[in-house]
Amino acid sequence: MDETGRRGCGACREGEYGRPLGMAFQPIVDVHTRQVFAFEALVRGPEGESAGSVIASVIPEQLYAFDQACRIAAIEQAAALGVEHVPALSINFMPNAVYEPRACIRATLETADRVAFPPERLIFEITEAEAVRDPRHLTRIVEAYQAMGFRTALDDFGAGHSNLGLLAQFRPDIVKLDMMLIRGIDQDMRRQALVRACVGLCAELDITLVAEGVETGAEYASLLSLGVRLQQGYLLAKPAFRSLPTPVFQSEIADARRRVA
Repeated sequence: MDETGRRGCGACREGEYGRPLGMAFQPIVDVHTRQVFAFEALVRGPEGESAGSVIASVIPEQLYAFDQACRIAAIEQAAALGVEHVPALSINFMPNAVYEPRACIRATLETADRVAFPPERLIFEITEAEAVRDPRHLTRIVEAYQAMGFRTALDDFGAGHSNLGLLAQFRPDIVKLDMMLIRGIDQDMRRQALVRACVGLCAELDITLVAEGVETGAEYASLLSLGVRLQQGYLLAKPAFRSLPTPVFQSEIADARRRVA
């Protein structure tokens, strides 16, 4: 570990986060097979309080400890619900809390080993807005995680500080299209053109594409017609606190699936 990493880890130990955390789980669904591709773990308070209220209580000195606590809570609670029901677990992480990837992953690996959760099923997901703050640092993390056998996901792609340069600098295993690209896509030719381009780009780069924030049958059908088979959103299943929700395929979704099959 370099000197920056040693200083960072020393600071990490000083900023504790001792509050209990709950997790809600939302499935990412392969709409062709109707199977769950992965569950995303979403932080909540111990009684289901919103992520916003939890994150608002975290001070900068607690950033590392909070990131570690989220990882541990996600793995523990997913395992408690049945490892056999979790084909993959997507955990949001904070790159600015990772000083040295291999050192900062230790608690995650220890937790996975303790609860018998296969580490190869872990996906580390980062929002694009967070990623662009220091692309070189993020690249080091992604490369280290991939070398250890983990998958990585770039969340909220196409929103805010969208930067195709991130895909040139490193290759995540998964790209998640931001819900602002998805909303009303069935009525918006521009959004359709952008998503169609993303489908082609990810296919050429061998990146798995996910559409998040799918809320209507029309959005579902439009995405499916564009070749987006992995979808996540309230239409299929809302996040469930401390449980693994089963995706619901309503009749309008089934009809859309038949039309584009």
